[in-house]
Amino acid sequence: MAVHSPTRSAAPPVDRPPRRLLPALDHPADLLRNLGPNWFAAVMGTGIVGNAAITLPVGGQALRPAATAVWALATLLLLALLGAWTAHAVRHPDRARALAGHPVMGHFWGAPAMALLTVGAGTVALGADLLGTHLAVRAGAVLWAAGTALGLLTCVAVPYRTMTGEPAPADAAFGGWLMPVVPPMVSAATGAALVPHLPAGQPRLTLLLVCAALFGISLCCSLILLPQLWSRLVHHGPGPAALVPTLWMVLGPLGQSVTAVHLLADAAPGVLPAPYAAAVRAAVPLYGVPVWGFALMWLALATALTVRQARRGLPFSLAWWGFTFPVGTCVTASAGLADRLGAHLFTATALALYAFLVLAWLTVGTRTLRGALRGTLFLPPPAPPARTP
Repeated sequence: MAVHSPTRSAAPPVDRPPRRLLPALDHPADLLRNLGPNWFAAVMGTGIVGNAAITLPVGGQALRPAATAVWALATLLLLALLGAWTAHAVRHPDRARALAGHPVMGHFWGAPAMALLTVGAGTVALGADLLGTHLAVRAGAVLWAAGTALGLLTCVAVPYRTMTGEPAPADAAFGGWLMPVVPPMVSAATGAALVPHLPAGQPRLTLLLVCAALFGISLCCSLILLPQLWSRLVHHGPGPAALVPTLWMVLGPLGQSVTAVHLLADAAPGVLPAPYAAAVRAAVPLYGVPVWGFALMWLALATALTVRQARRGLPFSLAWWGFTFPVGTCVTASAGLADRLGAHLFTATALALYAFLVLAWLTVGTRTLRGALRGTLFLPPPAPPARTP
């Protein structure tokens, strides 16, 4: 009797377990494909936590060890992003150019410059504990020079691209428009700390004047852009939910300009002729207090608009880092005014804002780590809305 072998049925498909890392990406290699400059906002937000801590009028020196650890974390994050960003540009040059021309993402090219400047400022202020004063100042100077050069480039190139590209619609302005023009203000503030480390005479005078010029560049650009943002808000509303956190970026040039005036006033004696050094010191309260007041007003407005949007849904994105660095500049501004005027009002404000800064940093940092592990933060940015004729 013939024996018939049983026919084999098709094997059922094997269900592969989902990846535990980067499940949102089609392939782990896609991690670098859409790596935008907005990632450097994480370095800015982390670095300002350490830099602002040691400026606090109360307890600042007690926080120095923790601030140094945070600065070291920001430095490692900067190095990792510089390596990843270089690999992104080499492996995906077309995608890098597309991100540079994106109507939203393109404005975040100011973030790498400010990341360099923020870590450089921390290197000068905190790095001496680990590197020694000489090496810390040298490294800080290199980072300042690189960040300043890149910041001046973005300050011209990004507005130029905007002006020569497709005409922007009336509701296009958002807080991110300030990103490429704020780096010179950060250079003005952080460069002032380098003045005492230069030889007396022309080197110190030159750097101080350069910092003053950088201050003017960023201030004038910000004064041009702020009315456009205000007009957009009044006539078209806050806009898409994802862009609401960028409203906090307005605090950046405001708080950083007050900080810059304070630090330039510290550096001016012995560098500028006596009448002008005294004038710079007098400018701290005359300029700083009114701008500080407007910054707090904008902080209240941005908070109200953010809470309003959160009730309707506020999706997480890297724009949430706008809750950190801009607030940190208000901390250093308040601390500078407290040091200059001895008013408890500024001391209390600096401490309250720093507590908020740390809470925001922990929250946004945790959400960023979670989104990075899932891969959702490495997806392409959304396409811009269609322009209305």
